[in-house]
Amino acid sequence: MDKDYAYYRQQADLIVPRLETRALIGGRFVDAASGARLDTVNPATGRMIAAIASCDQADVDLAVRAARLAFDRGDWSRAAPKHRKKVLLRLADLVEENLETLAILESLDAGKPVRDTLGTDLPDMIESLRWHAEAADKLYDQVAPTAPDVVAMVVREPLGVVGAVLPWNFPLYLAGWKIGPALASGNSLIIKPAEQTSLTALMLGRLALEAGIPDGVLQVVPGTGETVGRALGLHGDIDGVSFTGSGEVGRLFLQYAAQSNLKRVVLECGGKSPALVLPDAVDLPRVADQIALGALFCQGENCSAGSRLIVHRARKDELLEEVKRAFDAWRVGDPLDPATRVGALIEPGHMARVLGYIAGAREQGAQLVHGGAQVRRETGGSFVEPTIFDNVQASMTIAREEVFGPVLAVTAYDALAQGVAIANDTSYGLAASVYTGSLDAAHGVARAIRAGTVSVNCFSEGDTGVPFGGYKESGFGGREKSLLAHDQYTETKTIWIQLGAAGSTESKEGR
Repeated sequence: MDKDYAYYRQQADLIVPRLETRALIGGRFVDAASGARLDTVNPATGRMIAAIASCDQADVDLAVRAARLAFDRGDWSRAAPKHRKKVLLRLADLVEENLETLAILESLDAGKPVRDTLGTDLPDMIESLRWHAEAADKLYDQVAPTAPDVVAMVVREPLGVVGAVLPWNFPLYLAGWKIGPALASGNSLIIKPAEQTSLTALMLGRLALEAGIPDGVLQVVPGTGETVGRALGLHGDIDGVSFTGSGEVGRLFLQYAAQSNLKRVVLECGGKSPALVLPDAVDLPRVADQIALGALFCQGENCSAGSRLIVHRARKDELLEEVKRAFDAWRVGDPLDPATRVGALIEPGHMARVLGYIAGAREQGAQLVHGGAQVRRETGGSFVEPTIFDNVQASMTIAREEVFGPVLAVTAYDALAQGVAIANDTSYGLAASVYTGSLDAAHGVARAIRAGTVSVNCFSEGDTGVPFGGYKESGFGGREKSLLAHDQYTETKTIWIQLGAAGSTESKEGR
C-alpha cells in the first residue's frame, strides 16, 4: 500500500458527510416509515458516524411488495441471462471504480484494517460478482433420457423474492456471495445489513441503480434483527432467506419459516475450526505464520477462524515459540493505518464478551502465554491484543465455544487418532487446517475431519469457484460460492412433454 494513515484519515473525513443513510425501497431512497433512526458507531473510537434509517415491519412490507412486483413484471426475472450478466458486470465495474471509498467506509463502520478491506474484502467481493455474472448464461438446463415420443426437460427457475441477512464482520464481501448468485438467477433480493454495519450496503444500493438493475430487484432495508430480520423471516411472500450469523439467530429463522410459509432457509452459523499439526509438519515458521493468519485475520471475528491449535506433543513447545513470534507481527492499531493488522472489535459489548472468555479460560486452568488484555483504551475503541492460551483441555469453554476474537487455544495430543478426535469434538464443522509433510496423511486426515473445508499446509477457504459451508451446527440448507450457490436461489422444474398426443388423454408415462 503506497498511501499513508494521513491520506486515509483525510479521505474518511471527506466521505462521511456524503453518506447515504436512507433505505432503498422500490428504486428510491426513503426514510423509515416511522421516521426512526439508528446510530452507527466507529468501533475504533466509540464515536457515532451517522444515524441511519431504522426500518420495521411496515418498511419490509413495502420492500416485499416492490420485490414481488418486480419479479412478476419480468424485466429481470425473465430477462435473457446474457442481459443479467451484462448488468451485474457493470455493477462489479462500478464497485471497482469506487473501491477505495467503499474500503475506507467499511473500515470506519466495522473496525476492520483498511489493508484488509482494500486488499482482500473488496477485491474478493468484486470477483464474486463477476464470477456469478459470468455463470448466468453458462448454467445449462437438462433433457432427461426418455422414450422417443417424450421430451422431459429439467429446468431451473428463479426462486422468487429472497431475503439476504448479512453479518457485521464481512459486510460487503458476504453481500457479494449472496447478490451474485441470487441476481444472476433472476430473483428479486432484499438485503438486510447488520445494524452495526449498514453504510456500505446502502452505497452499494446506489451503485446497483446506476448499473441498471431494475427498481425493486435489489433493495436495502436497514434495521435491527428483532424488527427487519424477524419481519423477513416471517413474511409469507418471501420465498427464501439466506442468513449468515450466529447459531442462535439461525435457529430463529428456521422457526420463522415453520411459523409462516415454509420458505427456504440457508444458514451459515459459525465455527470452531481446528489447526491440526502432525509430527511430520515441515517449515514450522511458515506453519506458525499460517496459524496466526487463521486466528487473527479480521481480529478473529471470522466464522472459519482457526481458533484451536491441536499439535503433536513432540512439536508443541517448538511450534508455540514460533506462533508467539508470528503473533508479535500482528500490530494492533487504528484501522485506517495501513500498518495495522488487528483492528477494533465491533462494539464494547462484544469486546466484553471476548474478555470474559479470556478471564474464564484462566479460571478453568488454561495457561495464558501471550496477550490477554484490552489495549488502546485511550482511543475509546474496542481493542483486544492477540492472545494465546496453552494447556487447553478439550472440555474447557474456550475450546468449545466460538470466541469470535483474537484468541488461540493450544491443545497437545499424542496419537494421530487422538488429534483427529479432538479436532472433531465440536458442535461445529465449518473449516479446518492440517499441517503435514506426508501426502498420504494429508489425504487421510482431510477425509477424517468433519468440516466443509479442509486446507492442507495453509489457512484458506479457497476461491470463488469452490463451495463454502459447514457440517453440523455450522451450516444448513446449501453452500455459498461456486455453482452450488445457485441451487439455493433456484427451483428445479420437470417439464414432461408427450409427443404426438394432441387431444389424447391417455398417459404414456410408463412407456
